[in-house]
Formats: sequence, structure tokens, C-alpha cells
Amino acid sequence: MVDLPDMLSRGERARLFPVLADTSKEGRTLSIFLACLQNVNELGRGLLSGLGVRTGARSRIETFTEVVLRKSNGKDAFRPDGLIVVTNGSNRWTALVEAKVGASDLSTEQVEAYLELAKLNGVDALITLSNQFAPLPSHHPVNVGAVARRRAALFHWSWMYVLTESTLLLSNEDVADRDQRVILQEMTRFLLHPSAGVKGFDQMPAAWSDLVGHVQAGGAISAGSSDAKEVVGAWHQEVSDLCLTLSRQLGTDVDIRIPRAHLADPSQRQKADLAKLAGEARLHATLIVPAAAAPIEVCADLEKRSVTFSMWLRAPDDRKGTKARVTWLLRQIPAVDVDRIYVRMFWPGRTAYTQHSLKALRENPDLAGADRAGRAVLSFEVMLVKDLGAKFGQRKTFIGELESAAPEFYEKVGENLKAWQARAPKLRDEKADPGDVGTEALREEMEMEALAREN
Repeated sequence: MVDLPDMLSRGERARLFPVLADTSKEGRTLSIFLACLQNVNELGRGLLSGLGVRTGARSRIETFTEVVLRKSNGKDAFRPDGLIVVTNGSNRWTALVEAKVGASDLSTEQVEAYLELAKLNGVDALITLSNQFAPLPSHHPVNVGAVARRRAALFHWSWMYVLTESTLLLSNEDVADRDQRVILQEMTRFLLHPSAGVKGFDQMPAAWSDLVGHVQAGGAISAGSSDAKEVVGAWHQEVSDLCLTLSRQLGTDVDIRIPRAHLADPSQRQKADLAKLAGEARLHATLIVPAAAAPIEVCADLEKRSVTFSMWLRAPDDRKGTKARVTWLLRQIPAVDVDRIYVRMFWPGRTAYTQHSLKALRENPDLAGADRAGRAVLSFEVMLVKDLGAKFGQRKTFIGELESAAPEFYEKVGENLKAWQARAPKLRDEKADPGDVGTEALREEMEMEALAREN
């Protein structure tokens, strides 16, 4: 006999090997996940801590499926798929779980009905799982009214987020117990199989092609239009999926930079991106890779029909001239296929930036110095630009091109760049001539000779 929590009239323990009909994809996938959440310590603690739930060595995580709550809101069509119970001594935290797989999406009506059920039964939170994406578990891909949100805490995990967190735990060897590690490996293998119904974000909405065509014809974008809102929502999901993909490829968490005001109110993020789309015909995001020289800026330009990945670096202060500073940058980037990589240079004052292809600068580093004679460049922006042309408006092709450009840029540029850092000061030789700059000049000359040999 299963010992059920007091808010349940019926339910079963989540099973690692559920016996369900072949048509019950959601039930099978959720049961396997909840069983792993309960039995793989690092997975349960990691995912729940991301919701602000305190877990420790003595915490007990229990999971249930096929749940029937004691109190109903009269909406029999809405029955949550699962329940999570976390016990810390005399304290208990509970969450209803609603899951979708494949092409099934969560609806506002569903989510609000489950939040009402949570309040009626004294449940602390609602967690949804689907192939929809959110930048943070505290943000939600479905628009839910403010009144409904006050009934219980609302969180969302995409299945790709679960898969990514599991993959990172395994690749970083963070699961201490051998048996638990095997269980997590099997869950990861299952989620990767098409039968699980887990997939990434693979195409923009129909409004994407219409909006791109509208811009190409010279039309303006209205921030309040349904097409613009649909496109911005899809962009947010794609950027989240892109972060998860890079996280798995790099073996570390890649995050989206979100302003503090947007963290507290996700609608502000949508408003800001709608304003940028309407004013500039661009979609933008910033990705944070741990230990990288700089954030990665991502831009989709609807007028130019191009996608750009870029990183900004401050020029080294200890190199006096522009040529020496350009040489410092060029030496960091391997001599690979560089046809689509450009370097943008920023100068003192209000002087406009200048730009050259990486290939041209390699062949002639003096090009940069000729742009602004007598001035030293202050900073660089290294960019990979993909001009997609007609492909830009194709819903699936756009996503495919964007997701192939991200690892290409990081491999060719991002992982090689190092931010300049001033050296610690050294004790000066009081007998030395203070005007002697021979050592500095010699070092710059040697660096330029080395770069010439590499080319």
C-alpha cells in the first residue's frame, strides 16, 4: 500500500520502468523522469535548487504519478500528471507536475486551472514540462494572468533543459554513486530516443516568413502586432535552446544575459525586444560562456537577412601603436577559413568605427593603421557574419543556419580569444634611462615577424 500525501486521494509511485500503453507517451516519459529525480541525488537536488527549494543530505524527495487530488475545482478535464514532495525534517514542500511531449504545448487555461487546484489542496507550486523553452525556470513560456500566479509558485522545465542538466552531471562525473550514475545514463539515453517525444526548437512560426517578407518589401514593424509578438516569443525559445545546445557541447552551463528588471518581470524582456525589432528590424541576445574572454552577442538582422555572432575585446594598453594592437589580436585567432570573419575597430572620441575582413588584416596588418593615422585603436569587435539571403525567411532553415553558426564561431574565434589584462608593475632600475623603449619596440617587432611566419 502506497503511503500517499494528505492532498491525494489516489496516486502511484513514479516508476523507472512504467507499465503503460504505447499511446501514453507523456505518462511513460514523465514517470521515468520523476523516478530519476527521486533516486538520483545530484539530479533531484540540482533541479530543485534551481527553483529555490532547499535540499540536503537528509532531504527526502518523493514523486507520484496518476494523481487524483482530494479537492477538485470542478474542472474534471484538468488532472495533473504528477506530484513532487520534498521533506526536510518537519518542513514539506510540494509541487504539482504537468507534462507535455512531442508537438503538444501547454495552454493558458490548463496552467491556470492547475494553479487553482494547487491552492485548493495546499500545494506550494506547479511545475510544467514540455518542449517549449524558457530562459529561467521562474519564467514561463505561457502567458499566465497575475491573479492566477498568486495562487501558487509557477515554474517550467523544458525537456531539453532536463536532458542538458543530466548530460552535464554525467560528463563532469558529478554523480558519486555508481548505480545512480547508471540510472541517469539510461534516462539520458531514453530522452534522446525519438519515442520519448523530446525535441529541440526546430522552426520559427509561420509569422516569421511573413514578417521577413514584409521588411524586405520596405514595410515597418509594429511592436503591437500579433506577428511581432509571435516572432519575439519564438526568438526567446530559440535562444534558450541554443544555450542548452552549447552547454552540452562545451560541458558547462551557457546562460543568457538578462537585465535585472527583466528577471523580475519577463514581460519587460518581451517589450524591450519588441521595441528593438520594431525600431531596428533586429533580434538580439547575449550569451555568457564561463571563462570566455567576453560575452557572445547574437544578432538576426531582418533587413540584411543575416545572422551575426560577435565578441568585443579591449585593445592592450601596453602596445603603443595600432599595428601592434592588431597584431596582438591576430595572433590569438588560428589561421583557419576566415572568409566570413570581420574585425571592427573602435577609435578615440566620436570617430566612427572602421572594419576589415580578418583575411585582409592577416595579409596586411598596416590596413588598420591607415584608417586613423596618428591614433591608436581602443577596442575590437570580432564577428562571424552569415548572409543567408532567401534562406533567412525559411522557418526551419533559419534555425539550422543559426545553430550551425554558433559552434563555428566559438571554435574559430571564441575559444581562442583572451581578454587583455595589465601586467603587475615591476620594480624599476633607477640607473636605467627612463626614455629607453628599446625592449618594447623589440617585442612588437618580434610579434609581427612571428605573425608573418604563421601566414
